[in-house]
This record gives sequence, C-alpha cells and structure tokens, in this order.
Amino acid sequence: MAKYLISFPGEAMQVPEEEFEEVVRTSHAVIEEAKEAGVYVFGGGIAEDVAPVMVAGDGTVTEGTYPGHTVPNGGYTILELPSREAALEWAAKIAVACRCAQEVRQFQYDPAS
Repeated sequence: MAKYLISFPGEAMQVPEEEFEEVVRTSHAVIEEAKEAGVYVFGGGIAEDVAPVMVAGDGTVTEGTYPGHTVPNGGYTILELPSREAALEWAAKIAVACRCAQEVRQFQYDPAS
C-alpha cells in the first residue's frame, strides 16, 4: 500500500457562495466514505490567512518560504491505497465533491513512516 496526496490549490475552487454549504457536505461525505473504507490518513485545508515562516536549525524564524517557491494553499487529502488506479478513482470522487480537478502525487516509500 502506498500513500497518495490528493490536492487542489485554493484558487481552483470557484464555487458560488450559495452553493458552498453543499460542497462542504459532499466533500465531507467523500471523506467519511474514505474513513469507512479504511484508506483515510489525513486531510484538511491550509489556513491561507496565516503567513508561512521558515525555521532554521538554530531556531531562527523568518517570514515567507523558499525563494522561487509558491506558497501552498487549498485542500489536501492523504489516502493509503493499493494502487495508483485506486488513487485516481478517489481523486475523481473528491473532484466531483469539491467541483474542481485534483492533483495526485504518490509519497515515496519510507519504512519509518
């Protein structure tokens, strides 16, 4: 089993305000389905109103992120699945619920995690 990151940037989710509660309901239903299937690891959205910081090994904290790197935002779901095909199927379910395409990335295997 591999872990997959299924995500979208915040600006991809263009939902009229009057439909937002329906999107919340349907996306939560997909997450509940993933939990019931035993594949859910973690999910959530990046708090876009909280600025990122960099922390050095000596504890120094600076505002921002790596030069040339965009600040991640939007929604993220991590699922543990038997195949890439299964990840694509779950991504499609999330895309329908969130009303925007999803990016699928596979985590490298790490025996310690």
